[in-house]
Amino acid sequence: MTPPLDLSGLNEAGKDALILAQAQTIALLTEQYSAEIAALHARVTELEAKLNVPPKTPNNSSQPPSQGQKANEESTAKGRRKSHKGAHRPLHPSPTSRRDVVAGQCEHCGTDVSGQSQLVCEAYDHIEIPDIKPDVTRVSLMGGVCPCCAGQFKAAAPADMPRGSPFGPNLRALAIYLRFTQAISFQRLARLLSDMLGLAISEGALVNILDAAKAAFGAAQSTIRNRLLAGTILESDETGLRVGKKNWWLWVFHHGDSAVFVAEPSRAKTVVGDFLGEVRPDYWLSDRYGGQLGWAAKDNQVCLAHLIRDAQYAIENGDGIFAPGLRHLFGRACRIGQRRDRLTDATLKSYERRLDQRLDELLDLKPTHKTGIKLQKSIKTCRRFLWTFVTHRGLEPTNNGSERALRPCAIFRKVTNGFRTPWGARLYADVRSVLETARRRQIGVLDAIRLTLAYQILPLAP
Repeated sequence: MTPPLDLSGLNEAGKDALILAQAQTIALLTEQYSAEIAALHARVTELEAKLNVPPKTPNNSSQPPSQGQKANEESTAKGRRKSHKGAHRPLHPSPTSRRDVVAGQCEHCGTDVSGQSQLVCEAYDHIEIPDIKPDVTRVSLMGGVCPCCAGQFKAAAPADMPRGSPFGPNLRALAIYLRFTQAISFQRLARLLSDMLGLAISEGALVNILDAAKAAFGAAQSTIRNRLLAGTILESDETGLRVGKKNWWLWVFHHGDSAVFVAEPSRAKTVVGDFLGEVRPDYWLSDRYGGQLGWAAKDNQVCLAHLIRDAQYAIENGDGIFAPGLRHLFGRACRIGQRRDRLTDATLKSYERRLDQRLDELLDLKPTHKTGIKLQKSIKTCRRFLWTFVTHRGLEPTNNGSERALRPCAIFRKVTNGFRTPWGARLYADVRSVLETARRRQIGVLDAIRLTLAYQILPLAP
């Protein structure tokens, strides 16, 4: 509000000029307040519109399941269940030792029966763990003075117990296993080895064990990468990683019996380019992130599961024209992918034509909701990557394989909260490459780590 005018001591011309100036000020303020009111009204309208937007959940977006919240369900009382045949732990096929206990006397009358022939009436296993103690071997290299040349000589260190680190390969494999598969911190790992094995080991010694394993796991990762790039199909995805005080990315490239993880401080296409080098696979399966598209020599396949969730979100947000039919179409395509082993090539080509025709019909629709319009625009952008899997049996319709490969990494990230140094993150990527490849080739985790530390190639699955 403007203060009242003081017109005392002014002539008529002065009064008119002062009133005119005051009127102009009021008009300017009115225009300014009107603009602010319009802006606030638009903001309120926008916020009210957001109140009606459905929340993002794992069912309608790429939000991970760990961030979803399940609704409470009313507990229903179950009736009395029908009893079933009892079960027991099966006897071990090859017990370490046997102990045959002979009855000394009859449990009914007390007669001595120790000299009677007896049969097995009952057998059970008793399982126990012996005291775990480290096997410490003191190596003394003998030497003396040569009687011929008077020079001092000393015995060479045995090949299986070289000088340097006092820890053998089995102990190093156990430390790597507990660190990278069970996500145990260095402090807890040192305490665990002390309590369970009676082994006094410092956190620095554990770090040195991991540092000494870099070359072996780096060589294993290179071997796995060569086999992976020798194929015709590649799948990829990435997830976040915290290194020091910076955000990094953990990439996975895999297919079949091989998987390679790469930890880099970038999510750009250069990471993929550095990994591939001059190699270009025929087909590539990934989500719609641009850094993973355009690398296939022949064609790409985008993840239909992501698109199904996007369509579900559009349906929940109010689009009833385009999204429902699209969701049904993608579900039908995934069901065709599950039946490919029972279908001929000609049938699959026929299915691909029908899917494409139905997609044309859906893209001709005119959705009115902005979410449906946005979804239709995104489908037009990636439609040439939707049905590649139908006629190429080595491809899957979804990127679920990459998600499963990255799931242990996400759990490790949540438990440990990341890495302090870049070399730790890159070592973890190499270790995960070995462990995931070993899982696909049906090799035990500890066996895979031992083979890697011995610079041996992981064998293929039988």
